[in-house]
Amino acid sequence: MNRQQWLSSTGIIVMLVLLILALIWHLSIGTKTISLIDITHSFYAFDEDNFNHLVIQELRLPRAIIAICVGACLAVSGALMQGVTRNPLADPGLLGMLTGGALAVVYWSTFVHAESLVWLPLVAAIGALISAVIVWGIASRAPGGTTPLNLILSGSAFTAFSAALLAIHHLLDEQTFQEMRTWLVGSLLASDINVLYWCIPWIIIGLGGAIALAPSITALSMGEEVATGLGINIRRRKWQLLACVVILTSVAVALAGPLGFIGLVIPHVVRFWVGADYRWIVPYCILLGAIYLLFIDTLARWIIQPQEVATGLITILIGAPLFIWLVKMRVR
Repeated sequence: MNRQQWLSSTGIIVMLVLLILALIWHLSIGTKTISLIDITHSFYAFDEDNFNHLVIQELRLPRAIIAICVGACLAVSGALMQGVTRNPLADPGLLGMLTGGALAVVYWSTFVHAESLVWLPLVAAIGALISAVIVWGIASRAPGGTTPLNLILSGSAFTAFSAALLAIHHLLDEQTFQEMRTWLVGSLLASDINVLYWCIPWIIIGLGGAIALAPSITALSMGEEVATGLGINIRRRKWQLLACVVILTSVAVALAGPLGFIGLVIPHVVRFWVGADYRWIVPYCILLGAIYLLFIDTLARWIIQPQEVATGLITILIGAPLFIWLVKMRVR
């Protein structure tokens, strides 16, 4: 085992420890602070007459599990997009997939009025896929084709257009706006554990596919000629990876709304530690994405106690300056 592999393996252990610490902090912080002893007892000696135990098991633990899943999904989807497009600024939000999925869910909730939660991930996936196809089509027709800059500009334009459609819809349907305004900012406040049950199979498929395809992403990130020389079917592999991105993005949208910049921030942080090998980037993104969103969601509940800031606002406040810095470094 060389030095890089040793560092990467050690980092996994460190990430697991940080994940446990982030989970404990998330469970303890809220309108009422709960001690570590009560948190431990809620798992090993649950008492339904103990208010703290009920808060942990019924409210905070489901929210923490959803935060872990959403953070992991968005971080991995961002890493996949950056590897396939060879664009360090690629991100599901910047390419219109988050707002596209959210737009599909809002229209579905308004016009179909379906009570079954099983359709939410599928509806979000359809919206995200349509958005990705539209953005890719616009970029491919621009001078120079699907360059990183063309993809970013096309995605930004489509995101603005989708946001305008959402605004118009809310002006015409105030009831839907009142019901979904917190979700549309990106929040775990109203996350439903029943939606997670329907999303778990898709999460397994998306993350499992990303892990299985990770070695070929490394080859693709080095150029199509290198990947072809290694016997990779470029066209088929890109469609497989796009399917993983759509699945992971749609799951995140269905669970927490359009949380931005996580797919942009986390892969860059991971590469500082493990380099360009996607066999390490994908598992690191799973863990660090989960840790990051747990931390952000805890911060959103802690910063102005007893009130709460929408989680999506915190991710934007942190992610937007970093995005500007990345663009500046990219231009240089």
